[in-house]
Amino acid sequence: MLAERVQITEEKLLSDNWYILKRFTFNYLGRNGQWTTQQREAYDRGNGATILLYNPQTDRVILTRQFRLPTFVNGNRTDGPYSGMLIETCAGLLDNDDPETAIRRETEEETGYRIQSVQKVMEAYMSPGSVTEKLFFYIAHYTADTERNAGGGIDEEEIEIMELPFQQALAMMESGEIMDGKTIMLLQYLRLQQLTNASNS
Repeated sequence: MLAERVQITEEKLLSDNWYILKRFTFNYLGRNGQWTTQQREAYDRGNGATILLYNPQTDRVILTRQFRLPTFVNGNRTDGPYSGMLIETCAGLLDNDDPETAIRRETEEETGYRIQSVQKVMEAYMSPGSVTEKLFFYIAHYTADTERNAGGGIDEEEIEIMELPFQQALAMMESGEIMDGKTIMLLQYLRLQQLTNASNS
């Protein structure tokens, strides 16, 4: 059992200014049978969920665009109005809700669409070397008749809603205009599903 190979000996809080950053000291039993003492930092911001809204009638998807400071710091800069902006699928933290409830809430807050039926696609750790977060991935259909409000996020969020042809979104992914990992994963999943359905028809 892997749990028997890991013995946490110290857990030190480094910051709780936004979320929780801790440093762990632990003993680790390697494959060579030797124990080593190691230290790692882990950032705990809770688990999250993300969703790709897809209209099968028009072959269009709903994405969002918003400012992401860490990407700006790491070189996501342009001379125009989109410096530091990232195109993404709708996403948010669970905030003590189950993943499906959370993603319905986030979908309405960010995009304005009120959806009922969602399809779970996968679960994934997005940055396991330093962040504890597990992300739950969903796809849901929407139509022109799907009930919606203004969307755009809450509090300090300024979220632009983008409705794009699916093929355009794929082209933006391949050109590097879409660089967000969760968004790329869901777009690729939908493309694979379409290819599979086409080969089986």
